[in-house]
Amino acid sequence: MSLGVIMLVHDALGRAAQVARHWRAAGCPVVIHVDANTGQTDFDALRSALGDDPLVQFCERHRCEWGTWGIVAATQSAAGLLLARHGDLGHVLLTSGSCLPLRPVSELIAYLARHPDTDFIESATTAEVPWTVGGLDEERFTLRFPFAWKKHRRLFDCAVNIQRRIGWHRRIPAGIRPHMGSQWWCLTGATLRAILTDPRRAEFERYFRQVWIPDESYYQSLARRHSGRIESRSLTLSRFDFQGKPHVFYDDHLQLLRRSSCFLARKIWPHAEGLYRAFLGDGQKSPARADPAPARIDRLFLRATERRTRGQPGLYMQSRHPNPGWENGLTAAPYSVLGGFAELFDDFPGWLARATAARVHGHLFAPGRAEFCGGESTVQGALSDSAAKRDYDPRAFLTSLVWNTRGEHQAFLFGPRDNQQIAPFLAADPNARITVILGAWAVPLFRSARPFADLRREAAALQRIESAHLELLRQPRAGARIRVWSMADFIEAPLESLQVVIDNIVPGPKQHLTPLPRLVDLDGFGQFLQDLRNQGMHPYLMGDFPLEQKQDAESEPSRKPYLVHEQ
Repeated sequence: MSLGVIMLVHDALGRAAQVARHWRAAGCPVVIHVDANTGQTDFDALRSALGDDPLVQFCERHRCEWGTWGIVAATQSAAGLLLARHGDLGHVLLTSGSCLPLRPVSELIAYLARHPDTDFIESATTAEVPWTVGGLDEERFTLRFPFAWKKHRRLFDCAVNIQRRIGWHRRIPAGIRPHMGSQWWCLTGATLRAILTDPRRAEFERYFRQVWIPDESYYQSLARRHSGRIESRSLTLSRFDFQGKPHVFYDDHLQLLRRSSCFLARKIWPHAEGLYRAFLGDGQKSPARADPAPARIDRLFLRATERRTRGQPGLYMQSRHPNPGWENGLTAAPYSVLGGFAELFDDFPGWLARATAARVHGHLFAPGRAEFCGGESTVQGALSDSAAKRDYDPRAFLTSLVWNTRGEHQAFLFGPRDNQQIAPFLAADPNARITVILGAWAVPLFRSARPFADLRREAAALQRIESAHLELLRQPRAGARIRVWSMADFIEAPLESLQVVIDNIVPGPKQHLTPLPRLVDLDGFGQFLQDLRNQGMHPYLMGDFPLEQKQDAESEPSRKPYLVHEQ
């Protein structure tokens, strides 16, 4: 005989019996270990289902807890019985009850016959493996682990912390260099027999009993001691996600499993009728194939992991408690935030929409309502202009708007009169194109006819808000594309500044801006700022604005005067 099979079973015993009959039909002797945690009634049913077949044996049962010695003990018992009954085995394959052969057993036997002295077992040092997710690397071999991690997690963590605090380190037995790897191996009969009959077996067992997850290190380390030739890979396709949990294969993974060319796969969902029918059916045929090639489908697993951890740009995890920071980009597409332009130019949103074909909204975060483009009350995605609904979650409001209108650039006005809860999000978002004219909020005050004392108080409040917003934009970690002008600098060269706004929306060759938007009448604005200073309020954000501003020929000829009262 050339191949013997060990099956570790704890549930889905009906499927285990089906797979065991498949191995037996190909002439492979099978030894089954049933977890001692499995009820006696279920165990008796499994033995009855497999009948009194000399090729199927049941070994001594052990209680198997994840990460503990019981799994190794179960494998030892099964391997000892298998080698005792069938001493001429060329290879021994370790599988679980959820493993499924993907290719005819004859192909596996032929493949192993071409590699009679090769042990197929994943075996690498802790410095060379990347898969220890959320666990221990070297410490799993230098500390003691008397408690099961899944059942007694607090005791487990307490024991680890105490040993770290006192500097406890175990002595690794001489002649052993710890290795790790998948527990699903296929060893030659000679190597497995050498491991089980090693004169120092009792010493090695005492050491590995206190190692964390010994089923991933016991055979992987001892094979290095006894094997003449190791292929550090498993013949069983087994993939784990970014949290270290195994991927489960379902019926819709049929073509994926076939492309892998692997001999076995785990974990198979016990109700995957299509997979069991396709791979265990009598009519299964397989074209001539080379060595197993799991790398063919690795890119799909990598893409699945990336999609699960990062998602699509602008989409968010929809679980009950989503992990913050897992989003792939804060929003789905670039958008523009414009501060101060509508105060300086007549009908600025309309001009910008005509110049760029972007959808230009008003103040989306205005106190009264969200000022959607065209005065609409709702936009795509049933987003309402209700301020109460918007302010319940301003971030979700903005991200939904950008996602629902992707493919069309969104631009909106934002100033110190708007809800500032969204300001930190805007500053952090790499998709945000923020352009701000500092101090432009003072222009509507200047053009009003309200009492000057009221204007002064409001100007001071608005300046404090804009100053805080400016601090957010100047933070080193701000991710947005930001351009800020003082009002005085902007007025000196408005064409160049407007070109920056256009380039943020329409990348590529610069467009000639014709016609330009009409600048509001600022004649006397410098004196207005000086009056604010005279009344005790220092308007510093506007820059060095001159007291006299030349009147543009096309500007409005007159304005309503504001009133100055001595306090």
